[in-house]
Amino acid sequence: MRKLAPLLFCLILAGALPAHAIELFGFRFFERDKQDETSAGLIDPKTYTLTFQTSADDVIAARLKGASQLWLGRERPVAGNAGLTARAKADYRRIQAALYNEGFYGGLISIEVAGIEASDLTPGTIVPDTPEIVISVEPGPLYRFGEVRIENPPGNVPDKPLMRERLVTGEPAKAGAVRGKRRELISDWRLLGHAKARISNQRVTANHQTRQITVSLVVDPGPKTAFGVIAVEGVERMDADFVARHTGIKAGGPFNPRQLEKADQRLSRLEVFSTQKFEEAEHLEVDETLPITLTVKERKLRRIGLGATVSNVDGAGLEAFWLHRNLFGQAERLRVTGEISGLGQTVDLEELDYLFDLSFKKPGVIHPDIDFDSRFTAKREFNDTFEETSLEGEAGLTYLKSDTLTLSGSGRFQVGEFDDAFGTRDLITVGLVGTAIYDKRDDTLEPTKGFYLGLDINPFYELEFENAGVRFDLEGRTYLTLDTARRFTLAARTRLGSLVGPEREETASDLLFFTGGGGSVRGFGFKTIGVAEDDGDVTGGRSFIEGSFEARFRATDTIGGVAFVDAGAVSEDSFFDFEDGASVGVGLGARYYTSIGAIRADVAVPINGGPDDPPVAFYAGIGQTF
Repeated sequence: MRKLAPLLFCLILAGALPAHAIELFGFRFFERDKQDETSAGLIDPKTYTLTFQTSADDVIAARLKGASQLWLGRERPVAGNAGLTARAKADYRRIQAALYNEGFYGGLISIEVAGIEASDLTPGTIVPDTPEIVISVEPGPLYRFGEVRIENPPGNVPDKPLMRERLVTGEPAKAGAVRGKRRELISDWRLLGHAKARISNQRVTANHQTRQITVSLVVDPGPKTAFGVIAVEGVERMDADFVARHTGIKAGGPFNPRQLEKADQRLSRLEVFSTQKFEEAEHLEVDETLPITLTVKERKLRRIGLGATVSNVDGAGLEAFWLHRNLFGQAERLRVTGEISGLGQTVDLEELDYLFDLSFKKPGVIHPDIDFDSRFTAKREFNDTFEETSLEGEAGLTYLKSDTLTLSGSGRFQVGEFDDAFGTRDLITVGLVGTAIYDKRDDTLEPTKGFYLGLDINPFYELEFENAGVRFDLEGRTYLTLDTARRFTLAARTRLGSLVGPEREETASDLLFFTGGGGSVRGFGFKTIGVAEDDGDVTGGRSFIEGSFEARFRATDTIGGVAFVDAGAVSEDSFFDFEDGASVGVGLGARYYTSIGAIRADVAVPINGGPDDPPVAFYAGIGQTF
C-alpha cells in the first residue's frame, strides 16, 4: 500500500453514540456554545489608564508588573468603583510579595487612583470615569542570607532533583528560596522512605542594619514508611484488582515517591482513564504503612476515526478505524483498520491499494511493564516497482524497560504473492523480529533537543526457496535548538539497512529495500528509488541508506517553516556498494502548530530525478517528518 503522508485532517468520534462535535487538529467544531461566566456583562464597567514607575532594573520591573493585577488587567474593565478599589488595594500585597521573592524587604509601594492613595479609598469614594492610576515602587536595598541553620538534614539522596532556589549564606535572600528549601528537605526525606517528613519549626528573622536574613529550619523526618494497600475508586468497567496490580506498587514495600510517579506513567499508557490521581492517607497505620487511594475516571470504551491522505505523486487515500480500549476489563485494546489509497492515480480498481488490519494488545502480562501485542494484516499493494498480495501475522512481547529504553520481540509469518521485475513468486516466510528503541528526545511530537536510536533485527526463513536470512534496519535522529526560546531547531535523520542471505529474486519484495516518498526522500514517489536494472525496471536492494536534514523555525507560537534536503541510495549488495550515487530532493515547508502536532505542507524538487519523476512534489500531513 502506498505510504502517503497523512492529510490535514483526522476526525475522532468517541464512543458508539452520535457525535455532538467534530475534533479537527485539536479544535472542536459544531459544538454548542457554553456561556463564559467571566465574559458576562459588568454593572457600571470602568476602565482606567496606568503608569508603572520603578527604579528597579528591567528584570525586576517585569516581575513586579507581572504580580500587579492592575497592570495585567489594564485593558479589561472592572466592575465600577468597588471593583477598581478592590483590585488596587490587593496590589499592595501582590507587589510586596514579588519584592520579597527577589530579596527586597524594605521597599516602598504607592498606588494612586486619580491622585488618591488606594489605601485611603473608602466604599463611598467617587472615582472619575477613566481615572489615571500611577503605581510607584522603590525596591529598597537588597537583603542577603546570613546564618542558615538546618536541623536533621537528610544524608545522601539518590536521584535527587535539581533545585532552582539557593538557600546559601551570602546569596540574595529570596523568599522563594526558603519555601524551596522547605520543599527540598521534605522531598529528600521522602525519597529516603519517610513519607510524613515535615518542617516542625521555622524561624526567619531580618536584621535591617546588616540587611541579612537569618533562617532556621527544623526537620522532623518521621518514621521509615512502607506502602500500604492501594484502594482503587471510580472504576466502572475496569477490573479494580488489575488497576492496583498494574501500578507495580506492592503493599509492604518501602515507600518511594518515584514509584508513585512510575505508577502514574503506567496507568497513563493504558489510555483508559481520562483522569487519575493518587492520594496518600493523612496518617500512617499502626504498622507504619501508608495507605494510598487511587481515584480514576474512565474514558469512553470505543473510538471511531476517519482520515485521508493526499500527494500529487501518489494520489489520495482514505482510512477508517474502530477502537475498543477495554475489551475484557483489563485495558485490552482491539483496533480494526481499513485503508484504500491510490485514488486519482488510476481508475482501475485492481490497481488501488487495500489494507485490512486487526491488532490486539494485552497490557501488563507477567509484569506491569510488559505488554502482549499481536497483529493480523491482509493487504493488496500496487506500487510502481512491485505488486503485493499478502496475509501476515505477528505476535510477541514489548518491555518498557525505562522511560527511554523499549525492547520487543515477536514471531512473524507471511504468505504472499509478489510480482516485480523478477517475475511472479508465491512465498511463505517465517521468522523473528527483535526491536530496541532508545529515545532521549525532549518531546515526541515536537522534539527540539536530544536523540533517538532504533534497531530492528529480523532473522527469517523462506519455505518456497528454502532460504535463511537476516534483515537489519538502523535509524538515528538528533535535534539541536539554537536559541533559548526554541524557535530555531536543526534536525537530522539517517537510516540504513542490510539484508544478508538469500538472493533478491528469491526474497519477498517487502523485505528488500526501497526509498523515496514523503517520509524518506521527498521529491520522489513512494518506493520508487531502488536498484535500476538493465531494462530500466527498478527492483529492491539488499542494502540502503537515506538521510534528511531540516532547519526548522517558528515565526510565532503557531506558524513556522522548514527548509530541508533529503537523500537516499539503494544497493543490490548487502554491504553498501552505491556505485550509482544517491537521489537527492530539496524543498521548503510550512507548519501550523496545534495541540496534536504540526500540520505540515511540503514542496520538494528532485535534484537528479528521472524522466518518470515529477518536477515538483507536494506533501501534506500531521506531525513533523521525523
